[in-house]
Amino acid sequence: MNKKLYLIGLIGLLIFGSLNPVSANPSKGIPTDKQHRMIVLSDIEAEVDDTETFVRLLLYSNEIDLKGLIATTSVWKRTSVAPEAIVKIIQAYSKVQPNLLKHDTGFPDAETLLKLVKKGSPKYGMLGVGEDKDSEGSDWIIKVLEEKDERPLWISVWGGSNTLAQALYKIKHTKTAAEAKKLIAKLRVYTISDQDDSGIWIRNNFPDLFYIVSPGDDYGSATWSAINTVIKGISNEKISNEWLAENIQQGHGPLGVEYPDVAWGVEGDTPSWLQLILNGLNAPEHPEWGGWGGRYELYKPDFAKLKKGNSGAPYEPETRPIWTNAVDSYTPFVPNSFGRTLKADTATFTDYKVTLWRWRDDFQNDFAARMDWCIKPYKEANHPPIPVLSQPEEITVKSGDGFGLDAGNSTDPDGDHISYLWFSYPEAGSYKKKLITEAEVAHGVWLNAPIVDKKETAHIILKVTDKGKPSLSRYKRIIVTIIPK
Repeated sequence: MNKKLYLIGLIGLLIFGSLNPVSANPSKGIPTDKQHRMIVLSDIEAEVDDTETFVRLLLYSNEIDLKGLIATTSVWKRTSVAPEAIVKIIQAYSKVQPNLLKHDTGFPDAETLLKLVKKGSPKYGMLGVGEDKDSEGSDWIIKVLEEKDERPLWISVWGGSNTLAQALYKIKHTKTAAEAKKLIAKLRVYTISDQDDSGIWIRNNFPDLFYIVSPGDDYGSATWSAINTVIKGISNEKISNEWLAENIQQGHGPLGVEYPDVAWGVEGDTPSWLQLILNGLNAPEHPEWGGWGGRYELYKPDFAKLKKGNSGAPYEPETRPIWTNAVDSYTPFVPNSFGRTLKADTATFTDYKVTLWRWRDDFQNDFAARMDWCIKPYKEANHPPIPVLSQPEEITVKSGDGFGLDAGNSTDPDGDHISYLWFSYPEAGSYKKKLITEAEVAHGVWLNAPIVDKKETAHIILKVTDKGKPSLSRYKRIIVTIIPK
């Protein structure tokens, strides 16, 4: 970028935007600090990754409003449920919860969490759905849905989905059409692929239900699997067994002790709720915008292009659009020894898993920091920076005009040095070219709106990162609406 133009732009910011011809837009879904409600359906004890994910989840129980922790079956655990395994993790959490409260407010006590543990049906899939097949778990979903709370209710499905299917079955058969429509409209479902035969039944019978899934049972083709996929051309250190042992399992108190060694893939269920963390980037109501849980688009996938796995779960064409795999093209920024602190890497990655693993180092560092919160006093642990914009997060500019963005008022609660990175996320908006083409690492940036012949939207992400250990990042998403002159 021309240095003279950049300086002119920053001067414009300082004189109340006289060189920054933008206007604010009303909110259309930009992330807020309002907690999201969530119920978990887990086939815990089918494999150790559910236990791993529960350990992480409880460390975010002050940011996500947990409403139910329900033990279920799956194709891998067909005839029993294991709520006692959830209880064991909560008991470990109870020993560190007082220390967590030294670092942030809102961590619930163990007694509150234990009341949320419920049993789903011990039957597999659709064998547990129908007349007189209610379970403690399915009734609990309905109870929470009927509460006077207009916030959406997220159902995070880590195994089979038949407990949700039974709740929907009962709603359909016991409520009026209007009542059922109102309740179902509050549901948001994210399932880790299909792990019984009830998922496709739900999607076929409730076509208006908000549903995120990489359908079928070919887990290697699912976006969520990027959390534990070893990617050629990048560092995979932070999903390594060595990193987990040092940063999560050993020397981090009772919760770390409960975090098991990896048996198949580490934390395969975690992506189903990462998008609910209040980090400034995540916007759960807009899966197409992308975030820590990946990016998804609403369409009916081509059945001919889907691959069959070996679990025995159904493999059928979709009858309706679903939120599913989307493709990002991503060029990482890497450290630069001299001059500008970051530079674009020589490699660009393009596929659906990119939408999730591009944030992997950030959310793994965040996890490691919270494990430190379990045992360390406030002054010895790291806490995320606080990005602050000097302009609205939604702005309108005219085609061809220049505009400035600034985050110079950002702070860090530990007094750490903070770094800035501004970058375009073209897949998240309608304008598919990058407004920012190189690493912009100052606290402010001056940009020129492209020439357009129709209204377009462009997403710009600000990432603010501290130099604590581990380094932590928070974000701001700026949505720029560009209108023709």
